[in-house]
Amino acid sequence: MIQLRFVLTLGALLTASIQSAVAQQPLRKPRIEDTINANVYADNSFKLYINGEFVALDSIAFVPHNVVSVDILPAYPMTIAVMGIDNADPKTGMEYANTNIGDGGFILKLGDGTVTNSTWKAKKFSWGPVDGDTKNPRVESIPIPKDWYTVDFDDSKWPGAKEFTEEEIGPKSPFFEHDFKGAKFIWTDDVKLDNVVLFRTVVKSPPDGKDRPDFRGLTDVVPQRPQRGGRRRPNDR
Repeated sequence: MIQLRFVLTLGALLTASIQSAVAQQPLRKPRIEDTINANVYADNSFKLYINGEFVALDSIAFVPHNVVSVDILPAYPMTIAVMGIDNADPKTGMEYANTNIGDGGFILKLGDGTVTNSTWKAKKFSWGPVDGDTKNPRVESIPIPKDWYTVDFDDSKWPGAKEFTEEEIGPKSPFFEHDFKGAKFIWTDDVKLDNVVLFRTVVKSPPDGKDRPDFRGLTDVVPQRPQRGGRRRPNDR
């Protein structure tokens, strides 16, 4: 009797495990219509990570200012991590042959309605010229955590980002050609002296309320194949 109960229990566990694995498998491969657009503008450049994966890099480190627009495959809760970089001499914190103090600024909008604002976390990791001293300019920095962009990174002690107006940041013409409606420019408290800033936020669910498939873990599962006799769509291959 004990052996029979053990077999029945083991069978039930195996069935539940199989059902769970099947439930977690995507019904199909993702298509381009499953993606959402990301518009990103930074003064001067950025690195973007989503759910711990590298997504986009600003192709222009300094000038001219540009907008990076890419398609991303969202999955919620969605952890967004960004490194914002204001172009500056690594020793003086100044630009244009150490004749000027630059300023930063970062703004992002996703096709699901996600936008930058003061709810994001922001922390400086390199700043200068310290105290705005242009006669004896120097930079101070602290180490950037290796896992700062990961989902499990603890940013609970980071301060909140500060919002800035368009007038304060002064975005260049490409900015106005893209959709940033509802998004705010953000940085740390000192948009002029803080040169390397890390941002983080977690989007718990799509702000636009739309249900979207979760395609995480595609490399670990076999997507459902088209039924025999049916014609394949080009994106199903």
